[in-house]
Amino acid sequence: MTFALGLLPAGLLIFGLPIFVVLLAASVIALAFFMNIPMNAVHQNLFGAISQNGLLAVPYFIFAGELMSRGTVSLRLVDFIRSIVGRMPGALGVTTVGTATVFGAISGSSAAAVASVGKVMHPAMQEDGYPKSFSAGMITSVSAIGIIIPPSIPMIVYGASSETSIPRLYAAGVLPGLLLAGVLALYIMIRARLGGFGSSNRASLGGILRAAGRAIWALGAPVIVLGGIYGGVFSPTEAAAVACFYAIIVTRYVFRELSWADILNCATTTVLFSAQILVIVAAAGLFSWVLTVNQIPQSMVAWVVSLDVSVWQFLLAVNIMLLIWGCFMDPLAAILLLTPVLIPIVDTLGIDKVHFGIVMTLNLAVGLFTPPFGINIFVAQSALGMRAADIYRGTLPFFAVFLALLALITFVPEISLFSMNLMMFDS
Repeated sequence: MTFALGLLPAGLLIFGLPIFVVLLAASVIALAFFMNIPMNAVHQNLFGAISQNGLLAVPYFIFAGELMSRGTVSLRLVDFIRSIVGRMPGALGVTTVGTATVFGAISGSSAAAVASVGKVMHPAMQEDGYPKSFSAGMITSVSAIGIIIPPSIPMIVYGASSETSIPRLYAAGVLPGLLLAGVLALYIMIRARLGGFGSSNRASLGGILRAAGRAIWALGAPVIVLGGIYGGVFSPTEAAAVACFYAIIVTRYVFRELSWADILNCATTTVLFSAQILVIVAAAGLFSWVLTVNQIPQSMVAWVVSLDVSVWQFLLAVNIMLLIWGCFMDPLAAILLLTPVLIPIVDTLGIDKVHFGIVMTLNLAVGLFTPPFGINIFVAQSALGMRAADIYRGTLPFFAVFLALLALITFVPEISLFSMNLMMFDS
């Protein structure tokens, strides 16, 4: 059993097999050779894992993000935020942070933010004197805010895996996401002042109003989605469906940038991307069931209890583990694989599952821009036309900022829970 559930998955991962193949192979071999359970349990658990209402929001949010990421949405957001922060040192860098944050609230995708925001902001920052590596590292790393600010697809998957309220997770993600954006903006301002790059433009009320007029339809998406969820009008799944309808209206009839053929193309892309996610969800559901039947989580709980570790020691160990895992594995796969093992220990130690979900998401957000397999780095390499080594170098200072905020949010749970408690969710 140790071979099937431990050594085999590790070996298959080393050889570079897709994560769903790794999980499926390990589960099937465990059932076939080590467990006295009929093989029809395989398809029952595969389909059972994706038969959750909460997961319906995933393809909806992907589709809405695909629609809004095409055309001039990112450019409109850039113009609006730049009109507000025009007089700040490092205004273009601050604009990049603000745009990535708002774009994340529209699409829930970090990679989409890198591509869309990067193509607009990187050339502008080069003209403004920003070091090339620094600006590329900035775009690559700050776009990771997209999976922390709701609507976050990793939070949906974590909520479904851990049986945690998705509205609560969304509410808890607002303050850490905004705090992270604020600290990143502050660092960029200090770096720009010390480095003597990044000019300031005079802000004017007229300029802000004009830019707001151009961006108001783009800004409406997160307002409708998050306002609907927090106001109790929509469930997350219903809000995702409304976001799709809103995105079609805006991109097809208001901005008039997408044809029906373009919308169909977005739908095709959504189907393919959703299939990639859901096949991992299905395989991870089967693997989690096999672990549970063999009482692996219970054994882990007993082992941790026997060590007599404190909450802070456990959270420190989990942070280190997740930072390492995030370097090699997609956030969704890591959440699906690790959540069933960690949640029983979290419950035993009395850690709030919402707070733990935010810690887990932030950890894996860091993995999006760390070598060797950070997806944001590969997207930036393609979108910006730069060498991966130069992008790696540019992400280092932002990695330090993320780590500092990760430590603060991990060991001060009130930061994650404040906005959730303020909204008094009962769901």
